[in-house]
Amino acid sequence: MPISSETAPDESVAKKTILIVEDDIDIGEFIVHAFQQETPYQAVLAEDAFKALNFIKSRKPHMFLLDYQLPGMDGLELYNLLHTTEGLEDTPVLFMSANFSEKELDRLRLPYIEKPFELDDLLKDVDNILSK
Repeated sequence: MPISSETAPDESVAKKTILIVEDDIDIGEFIVHAFQQETPYQAVLAEDAFKALNFIKSRKPHMFLLDYQLPGMDGLELYNLLHTTEGLEDTPVLFMSANFSEKELDRLRLPYIEKPFELDDLLKDVDNILSK
C-alpha cells in the first residue's frame, strides 16, 4: 500500500538511513538486523559496489558503511565515486575490513573499524559519526 500524506513520516523524526556495502551476505544481514534491533537507524544492504551505485539513484543515505574489499571495485574506489555524486559529497563513511591499508585510510583521514569487531563498537562508532 502506498504511503499517503496522512501516513508519511515527518521529516524531523524520519529514520536516518545507512547504506551498508558488504559482499559477505551473512555479515551484511547480521549488521542490518543489529541496526534494526539496536538503533533508531534504518539499514539497507548492497552486496557490491554496483548495487550501491544503483541504490543512490533513488535514495540518498545519511551514511555509508563500506567493506574495504569488494568484488569488482574496492571500497575506496566506491567511496570516491559516491563522494563525487551530487548531494553525497559530505555523506560520512566508516570503512570495515580485516585486510586494508591503514596507512591509506589514515592518510585520507577516513574512519575505519577492523574485522572482527565487537558489535557494540560498530554501533557506537556509527552513532558518533551520525550525531556530529
